[in-house]
Amino acid sequence: MALDCTLEPPPQARFLIMAPRRKTDLAHLEETLGHVFTDRGHLERALTHISALPGTPANGPHYQRLEFLGDRVLGIVMADLLFREFPEATEGELSRRLGHLVRRETCAEVARDWKVAPFLRLGAGESQSGLRTKDAMLADVCEALIAAVFIDGGYETAYALVKRAFGPKINEPGRQTRDAKSTLQEWALGLGLPAPRYREVERSGPDHAPVFVIAAVIEGLEPCTGKGASKRLAEHDAAFNFLVREGIAMDGVTG
Repeated sequence: MALDCTLEPPPQARFLIMAPRRKTDLAHLEETLGHVFTDRGHLERALTHISALPGTPANGPHYQRLEFLGDRVLGIVMADLLFREFPEATEGELSRRLGHLVRRETCAEVARDWKVAPFLRLGAGESQSGLRTKDAMLADVCEALIAAVFIDGGYETAYALVKRAFGPKINEPGRQTRDAKSTLQEWALGLGLPAPRYREVERSGPDHAPVFVIAAVIEGLEPCTGKGASKRLAEHDAAFNFLVREGIAMDGVTG
């Protein structure tokens, strides 16, 4: 008698989609990062998007909390590297360089250098939408991986990781490009106006893919709004839109 041996995969297997890879492939990513994890759970969490978890728990084992920490670790390491590399630079110049080096596009570039896309754990819909290759996703994972290395190996190990990945970019052409927020602040202060303030106007979308609307506010002038997948991106968009509206010179300025 023939038996139907087809087994229904467990719910989590149907829900989670990763690019095909061998079980041992995480070792290849560790080799690229230059750190072998004592607790590989930190690495796995850094690669897990909230959509890959049933019920999309706000505080589950996904990368969002690591992204928060990694952003700060990246900032302090790059600030130290820039402080040492440019001993004669002003605070404003250092801030502009830092802003450009830690921005989303640069972090995504580093994630691509690390070839992290095949290791990302996504829900079925997000995987099919191409999220695996988008700058926003890759930038978040870059910061999460920095945090994972920081937690597992300590500050010196994370410092070495950031220096290897971001250090060569410090003197690349175009890395000193001014960002919109810095340019808007310089313009306002140059006119004797208060520094711009940024106020959240609206937040929409699900927790794992929010959309923020932020207003750039300068006393005495009409506010201007911007939109982005994070408050930081929305603030830069608002500042960029403010510059465009006021007809301020935009050479080399990025949103």
